[in-house]
Amino acid sequence: MSVLYCFVAALVTVLLMAPLGVSSADDNPHIDFHHLPAPSDFLAPRSSLTVAARTSFLEGPAVARDGQLYFSDLIGSKIYRLTLDGKLHVFREDSGRANGNTFDAQGRLVTCEGAEQGPGGRTRVVRTDLDTGAVEVHTERFQGKRYNSPNDVCVDSRGRIWFTDPYYGEDRQILEQDAEAVYRIDPDGAVVRVISQPAIERPNGLAMAPDDRRLYVIDSHPRPGGHRKVWAFDVAEDGSAAGRRLVFDFRKGRGGDGMRLDTRGNLWVAAGIAVPRTSGEDASVPPGIYIITPGGKLLGRIPIPEDVITNLAFGGPERKTLYVTAGKSIFTISLAVSGYALDRGSSR
Repeated sequence: MSVLYCFVAALVTVLLMAPLGVSSADDNPHIDFHHLPAPSDFLAPRSSLTVAARTSFLEGPAVARDGQLYFSDLIGSKIYRLTLDGKLHVFREDSGRANGNTFDAQGRLVTCEGAEQGPGGRTRVVRTDLDTGAVEVHTERFQGKRYNSPNDVCVDSRGRIWFTDPYYGEDRQILEQDAEAVYRIDPDGAVVRVISQPAIERPNGLAMAPDDRRLYVIDSHPRPGGHRKVWAFDVAEDGSAAGRRLVFDFRKGRGGDGMRLDTRGNLWVAAGIAVPRTSGEDASVPPGIYIITPGGKLLGRIPIPEDVITNLAFGGPERKTLYVTAGKSIFTISLAVSGYALDRGSSR
């Protein structure tokens, strides 16, 4: 009798200590961890998970001629350099809230200095000679007014610089420009506003086709009903852009951010989010690199296991290595196709 009592007592103890829905450790292989219910008894009513703080916000990856990766940290207001042996160095201690980067055909680093994720933004576009360290200011005002927050940048084969100037901050009282737009800087230094509202709502990433005849622009606004689209614009000989055409619509999810092209002309778009940030977006577009043809056909997605995915660049031998900035991390993956660039060392 005493043996039976001890057995029953031990069994009751195991059952009381086991998690709900699991009778013993032997059942663990049968648990579907992806569909475990939330412990509602332990959570406050209607509570939801939010980000309390971010320590870094990586953006603007670009690969130099020597294969080193340059990228921005908006929150830290720095530009970093990642060497071929995996060592990380601070390239620019005070980046002026640098965001997008690219390299021109001469191997010079072109950078958008914005005005978001903290004070000290210089709202301008600059170019750095990596050999001398000299920094040249391309533009810091349009028609006498400071830019909103230069975001992303690309350079065409004629030496023209194209950049977007949206604003994702909260305080719109500080803005001097009357629109969020796309600009072109000509080789002689002249600046032209080429695309503006309402043709585009909030321009973000952009990329130029290899023949300089088509400009792709990501239109990404997080408001309810806002655009989460990729547009194509025809570019004339004089650099004007017209003939807007829809390439792809991410609909209610978080739309695209950064974008690059491969040598086949496909668009590689950083988009999506796992946990929506505002009431204007949902989680229907998971984080990843979305590969889309110029005609708008979705070819697939490379999943990226972190929020918020921001941008990408091609590097490595034959530019068959993909670098992705996402939240606090940089991811890399080997490819079977090559990324497009002006020359062997520049990044678009």
